[in-house]
Amino acid sequence: MKKYIIAGLAALTAAALLAGCGGNSGAKPAAPEKTEITVGATAGPHAEVVEAAAKEAEKQGLTVHVKEFSDYITPDQALEDGELDLAVYQHKPFLDNFNKQKGAHLAAIGDAILMRMGIYSNTVKDVKDIPDGGVVSIPNDPTNEGRGLQLLQEAGLIKLRDGAGNTATPADITDNPKHLEFRELEAAQLPRSLDDVDASVITMNYVMSAGLSPKEQGIFLEAKDNPLAVMIIAAREKDKDDPAYAKFVKAYQSDAVKQFIAEKYKGTIEPAWN
Repeated sequence: MKKYIIAGLAALTAAALLAGCGGNSGAKPAAPEKTEITVGATAGPHAEVVEAAAKEAEKQGLTVHVKEFSDYITPDQALEDGELDLAVYQHKPFLDNFNKQKGAHLAAIGDAILMRMGIYSNTVKDVKDIPDGGVVSIPNDPTNEGRGLQLLQEAGLIKLRDGAGNTATPADITDNPKHLEFRELEAAQLPRSLDDVDASVITMNYVMSAGLSPKEQGIFLEAKDNPLAVMIIAAREKDKDDPAYAKFVKAYQSDAVKQFIAEKYKGTIEPAWN
């Protein structure tokens, strides 16, 4: 009888060891996929498109709560702190700068919408037709002034010193064949300046708020692959492969959302994905 008791105890011990190490694999059970996420976006187009994506995600069993913000720093900080799952409102260079400045670890997981800076005019239809000695208004803030001057260089109107990049100012112009005069104005005032200048370099948010038309008044737009024009969907680096986030990106980049963008924004905003 004694040997049977010993054998039974040995069997129980072996079973307990197997249970304790999860069988032969040693792996922990996979966490269940999230069914709810919170996405941060700035008020206006970004939040509106996220709301449209949320409706598509709901069809796939994913509930998306949209949290609106009125500034450009808080959403990334909330994402880094774990208060948000995703953030949709910025381009990749902005995200990279936030990571550098704050020691954060955020990553792009998908393209969102295109918000292209453009050269606009009420008087000419082509940048080649801007007259010699013409007046061009540009943003006076450091973020957009360099970007605007880069766009004028791409349009063939000026040349900047090598290495000026996105921090360029009018002092970095090395060639100005049309002898253009530049008026530095607050970005919000640029659309109003169109009646007083030959052309103006305007960001898309102010194009929209002023009711301007890229098709009618836009005479030169940033390339669709310009990193400053492509808005992205961001997540924490450690969570970037989360299946629920991939499901949201798929919903955001759906044909239904593409149609929403076309009908809502009439060409001012476009999908950034193919």
